[in-house]
Amino acid sequence: MTEDTTGRRLVLPAYRRDDVDAHPPLFSPGYRSTVTRAPRQPLTHLPQRLTEITGPLLGEGRLGDLDHDLTRQHDGPPQGQRIIVHGRIRDGDGRPVPRTLVEIWQANAAGRYRHARDTWPAPIDPHFDGVGRTLTDDQGRYRFVTVQPGAYPWRNHDNAWRPAHIHFSLFGRAFTQRLVTQMYFPGDPLFFQDPVLHSVRDPMARQRLVARYDHTATQPEWALAYAFDIVLRGREGTPFEDGDDDG
Repeated sequence: MTEDTTGRRLVLPAYRRDDVDAHPPLFSPGYRSTVTRAPRQPLTHLPQRLTEITGPLLGEGRLGDLDHDLTRQHDGPPQGQRIIVHGRIRDGDGRPVPRTLVEIWQANAAGRYRHARDTWPAPIDPHFDGVGRTLTDDQGRYRFVTVQPGAYPWRNHDNAWRPAHIHFSLFGRAFTQRLVTQMYFPGDPLFFQDPVLHSVRDPMARQRLVARYDHTATQPEWALAYAFDIVLRGREGTPFEDGDDDG
């Protein structure tokens, strides 16, 4: 509880804590960058405050007409296989989460990010930024049109390659309410050596990061489709990360 400006006591809605061991630990030695950034001291619990459930609000005013379609944000089409990525955002009780801001970022079809720190010799696509955003509808559904990202090397271990993936960021009604995860593609041969994916210790939870090919949602002669549902909490919850990774 807290007090308002008149001294009256306010009862704030509380967040339910997960008991499942689905989220990756902050310190995962196989994922090298966590060795230097993971906290070494016991975590300090910060009590919930009113600012967590109040503004600044995120909504329609922050969206552009083509933010959801990464293939139409430039004068020409990007290179690569067009794909549709869609799904639902649900809470721990299975209810849809409406009007929540969903953002994605990804590498292009050659496996390169449009970022100054990405310098490996794969081509930059001038027609692809790799960033999109949308709001879920009243049923918690979202939909993006993009291209299949490529795999890319990174220096975590010998001959290390990241499997193709798309980063997801979910916002609630304020900046403090943010969750970050990654979506992988089914059947990727690079799963076996990816320490980011394997930092999720529960095999069933790890599988929830892999999208499902959805032939019913494909567009004939245009785009393949993948379904990726995100569950915020509970036994079927999607694993989330600390929001800072190596791509």
